[in-house]
Amino acid sequence: MKARRSIVKNMNILITSAGSELARNVAGALAEAHTLRLTELHPVENIVGDFLQSELGHDEATNQLVRDIDTIIHIAEVPPNLLVGADQPDNYAIDYQTRCTYNLLMAASEEGVEHVIYASTLRLFEQHGEDWTVTESWRPRPSIDSFVLSKHLGEFTCREFAREGKINVTCLRLGNLVTAETAATTEYDSMWLEMNDAVAAFNCTLNSSVSWQIFHIQSEFPGSRFSIGKAKSHLEFNPQFVPSLR
Repeated sequence: MKARRSIVKNMNILITSAGSELARNVAGALAEAHTLRLTELHPVENIVGDFLQSELGHDEATNQLVRDIDTIIHIAEVPPNLLVGADQPDNYAIDYQTRCTYNLLMAASEEGVEHVIYASTLRLFEQHGEDWTVTESWRPRPSIDSFVLSKHLGEFTCREFAREGKINVTCLRLGNLVTAETAATTEYDSMWLEMNDAVAAFNCTLNSSVSWQIFHIQSEFPGSRFSIGKAKSHLEFNPQFVPSLR
């Protein structure tokens, strides 16, 4: 089924992981057309939009966080300083992607939020051969790396909410983020996703909402590892980055 698309002039959007580079770039791109609320586990300064600190707990505070929101962009990135300071960083990462995501989605469903966009990762397929054409219908083979495994479990959490009809969820599996400037001086990576292309993908997804959908998102260039045909067709995703291959 092709995702429903409509023209929306203004949305109330909540963006999580406000301190991350991706969240800051997404907020900067959406601020002119939409009303933004951003949240993070710790205080964050110099952001676009309103800010509310939240631990994404199972309490009324999370309901207040998502109240009057149309769409949640769940960047779902744990602040590095909190991971470093955690007694068990691997468990901390998994707890955030599962328990905290569950709390966020539960509050969202209770408050009538229409759509959640969850940022996952294409690293779920790192263990497949690089010459294989992996599409969204393939089963992930996550490694025991805490980032990859936690994102895999986060996807499961989102999928169950969608399958129970509680909320519409779109999962964007992102390639390895890079800026054009950094790519010019860094060893080539077939999973690159240039930051501006990543931001464009989130923007495209705002107007695409069905009960459950997954898209692979990376920049498109000679030798790029993943096919993004579904995102180009359903979301009208049109990545612009082309690296200088050395």
